[in-house]
Amino acid sequence: MITVDNLAVEFGGTTLFSGISFQINEKDRIALMGKNGAGKSTLLKILAGVRQPTRGTVSAPKDCVVAYLPQHLMTEDGRTVFEETAQVFAYLKETEKEIEALNNELTVRTDYDSDEYMQLIEKVSALSEKFYAIDMTHFEEDIEKTLLGLGFERTDFNRPTSEFSGGWRMRIELAKLLLKNPDVLLLDEPTNHLDIDSIQWLEQFIRESSKAVVVISHDRKFVDSITTRTIEVTMGRIYDYKASYSQYLELRKERRAQQQKQYEEQQKMIQETKDFIERFKGTYSKTLQVQSRVKMLEKLQIIEVDEEDTSALRLKFPPSPRSGQYPVIADGVGKAFDRKTIFKNASFTIERGEKVAFVGRNGEGKSTLVKCIMNELEHEGTLTLGHNVQIGYFAQNQASLLDEELTVFQTIDDVAKGEIRNKIRDLLGAFMFGGPEESMKKVKVLSGGERTRLAILKLLLEPVNLLILDEPTNHLDLKTKDVLKQALIDFDGTLIVVSHDRDFLDGLVNKVYEFGHQRVKEHLCGIYEFLETKKMETLQELERKS
Repeated sequence: MITVDNLAVEFGGTTLFSGISFQINEKDRIALMGKNGAGKSTLLKILAGVRQPTRGTVSAPKDCVVAYLPQHLMTEDGRTVFEETAQVFAYLKETEKEIEALNNELTVRTDYDSDEYMQLIEKVSALSEKFYAIDMTHFEEDIEKTLLGLGFERTDFNRPTSEFSGGWRMRIELAKLLLKNPDVLLLDEPTNHLDIDSIQWLEQFIRESSKAVVVISHDRKFVDSITTRTIEVTMGRIYDYKASYSQYLELRKERRAQQQKQYEEQQKMIQETKDFIERFKGTYSKTLQVQSRVKMLEKLQIIEVDEEDTSALRLKFPPSPRSGQYPVIADGVGKAFDRKTIFKNASFTIERGEKVAFVGRNGEGKSTLVKCIMNELEHEGTLTLGHNVQIGYFAQNQASLLDEELTVFQTIDDVAKGEIRNKIRDLLGAFMFGGPEESMKKVKVLSGGERTRLAILKLLLEPVNLLILDEPTNHLDLKTKDVLKQALIDFDGTLIVVSHDRDFLDGLVNKVYEFGHQRVKEHLCGIYEFLETKKMETLQELERKS
């Protein structure tokens, strides 16, 4: 369907990638992988036609519908959620008007044998065929299903889009794309603004409904669930695997080991050749052999080994100062905004050393309760922090609080204490600030994603005993996420994490607080046991209703 031929992108004298060729076929479900900065989003933009390559071509059939969801997007204001989503079908009204106008023209014309008359008949026939192939009676029902699947309530349908946050507006755009029923769906980080329920709905939708999908995502479970092919962008080229993400990781490991072996053999051969040249360069009888080997070395293409996987780096927290036995006690806590109750009567106790997850649909109060714990919001009931609790807090706007005049290196150097100081460069590399240029950048020139990563790393190096992280993984790639997860597993303090990333929470938390229907419900289990329980509860509810 889409053919990519000899693609290259260069800017500022740097080659991002070159010589890239591949094909997207019907029903392909492709994960586009690679470290941040490798060129994944750029490649997706070129496929979508919103950016031009330096060289090469992207071709597709005329009638191929391509739909693209970028990472950052804003919906226009001035319509309700339902009206904005229905814009995707606005062309149907235009088509209907055009058919009507053409039919009217045919009734008044009398030049039945002319070429123009025949062309009009052909045009109206082609338009009518397309128009009546779409089931007009169901498109409103399709809009409802899609919006509900992506987490909207029916009461949201008539609310203006201006009342919704950027994350919810992104869902409206996603709904519009899915309703287009495109031949190729291009998604850049679609799960960043979705809760667990909506992610599972999207997974099912893609598996059952879509034709071809290319997705960039740092949500490993999501990628594994939907994709059957993995294209890795690395060091300016691509590797194409007919395999899911998990299988690709194994294949990549084997490929790197093979490259390493070939590289070492080549380096040994180069050294032996150099030794020969050095030994015999003044010997008349060996002149031809020496010249031949010099030329061979000049022409030799050095084997490159793919970038090292930094996920093996272990990030060690400073020891936690000891807190009281119960760092957080909630008794009858509730919060309402403008008479709308978000949650009420939340009562629970978090013990020292526990690692807990706050999960639930967006807007049910997870971040609100975190702000109550941080004493940033007034609330009903009582929230008690235990003896000597020292909090490290990562809010979703944490990145904006960094000192903009410091460099990346200075930001980390200011908080690193003890043995970890010797590993600052390694840590910066693991969080994608490798190399002198990256680490010497000032905070003020960093992108939003880069600031987020820096803010998390800074927080991890501060001596605290209660960590509260609100959506920490949204801008982390899979390797960096692994480094963070292992560090949190090793952390000897207490952890509260708000997240929709099932893979990140799996094996990390041992208690789940579910937010929904104005309640906060405690589940004494890990994330996957919680999800299984939830499905069972849903089935029982369905049985009770029927």
